Amino acid sequence: MKLVILVACALMAITVAAPPEPPKIVRSEYEQSPDGGYSYTFETDDGVVRQETGVIKEAFDEENKPHNVVVVRGSYSYKNPDGIVEAINYSADENGFKAEGDSIPKNPPVRR
Repeated sequence: MKLVILVACALMAITVAAPPEPPKIVRSEYEQSPDGGYSYTFETDDGVVRQETGVIKEAFDEENKPHNVVVVRGSYSYKNPDGIVEAINYSADENGFKAEGDSIPKNPPVRR
């Protein structure tokens, strides 16, 4: 009897410890333009959504020489462990990366 209980507990532990199935992609689109720009989006069955575009832009370096940079804009959203949808918008260009969203801490206002 003890052996049956031990085997049942072991099987239950294996079942509980099994990794979850990875989410399935339910929508996926990608476009590449001849100049190097792009656009893509995807969505998974667990509610993750992401979209991003990149366009080529001419910028100038410290020596005022022109060069091309990719300007990226996008967003993603997902459900947090509490079931609340978190949404993040972001951009990146020659000046750096910026992200905004309710879950991203904000700098406190500067007191003067």
